[in-house]
Amino acid sequence: MSNFTSLFNNYNWDAVVTDIYSKTAVDVEIALQNNKRTLEDFKALISPAAKPYLEQMAQISSALTKKRFGNTMQMYAPMYLSNECQNICTYCGFSLTNKIPRRTLTDAEILKEAAFLRSKGYNHILLVTGEANKTVGVDYINNAIKLLKKEFANITIEVQPLDQDEYELLVKNGLYAVLVYQETYHRDEYKKHHPKGKKSNFDYRLETPDRLGKAGIHKIGVGALFGLEDWRADSFFTALHLQYLQKTYWQTKYSISFPRLRPHTGGLEPKVVMEDADLAQLICAYRLLDEDVELSMSTRESEKFRNNIINLGITSISAESKTNPGGYVVEPQSLEQFEISDERSTETIAEMLQSKGFEVVWKDWENAW
Repeated sequence: MSNFTSLFNNYNWDAVVTDIYSKTAVDVEIALQNNKRTLEDFKALISPAAKPYLEQMAQISSALTKKRFGNTMQMYAPMYLSNECQNICTYCGFSLTNKIPRRTLTDAEILKEAAFLRSKGYNHILLVTGEANKTVGVDYINNAIKLLKKEFANITIEVQPLDQDEYELLVKNGLYAVLVYQETYHRDEYKKHHPKGKKSNFDYRLETPDRLGKAGIHKIGVGALFGLEDWRADSFFTALHLQYLQKTYWQTKYSISFPRLRPHTGGLEPKVVMEDADLAQLICAYRLLDEDVELSMSTRESEKFRNNIINLGITSISAESKTNPGGYVVEPQSLEQFEISDERSTETIAEMLQSKGFEVVWKDWENAW
């Protein structure tokens, strides 16, 4: 099998939806009793039939997480380098059609933002840009990594999908991890939300983790944007993708994130609403499926939800996030990509985690595990 697309094309979206919603309480109980859970078990655990079992799922999820990760919680911060973008995406504040002031940070501005995050104690940074090849292409990203690799132990990027040789260059110069979300695995819905730009190529985005694996990246982050389509089906395909990657590129680490649609300029109303209980169920289901995968929670979610969910399987959490280029010190008032929900400071989040018995890791990422 050359890439994930070959496997993906064997599945029918509607059939997967039907299968998930047809799961029964018996299926859920079998899944809970199994030690080694399958994708069929995962379908049961994310199905409506599993809702009454959430407390039991949470207890198992918590125990599995502590067994594998101990009481360690890793903290990270995003740094937005640019809001310039050539794509039209219906759900994003940076979309080409939104008439907003565009900004790309200079070297000096990047270092100013980095200095602020270092002063907070962060040693792991996530660099984010819009998808604009001419402005923030490989050369710009490569330069940013070179600027920052002496400042941070690990650098992760969330930018436009690249070719394998481009990833190889970035890895050579210090790139640690790449986050690339499919947004939705529903081909037709994907096209509706990405009508123009390079991102409209569904297969090229779908095969990005394959190119990353072949390039020898240390860690790959996958996920879907909840609200575009049925979250249960998108989560199944994310799990399918994860297991394929783990088998094919077994030396690479993996993480899953759980972004839900948030308000933004030119905002899109969610097609499918994912309630807090649904998200809690999903996080537990992923942990029951995979004891080793890292599960990440961003500041998109509310203070109350994040305070509660950290005990149920989450292994990394962001704090004090700014989703606008230069948002920390260079230009705090510039337009955000989306509105964050949990606006607490880094110190407040760290204190909350410590009060719940967590060892907070933000200064020595490699030794966290």
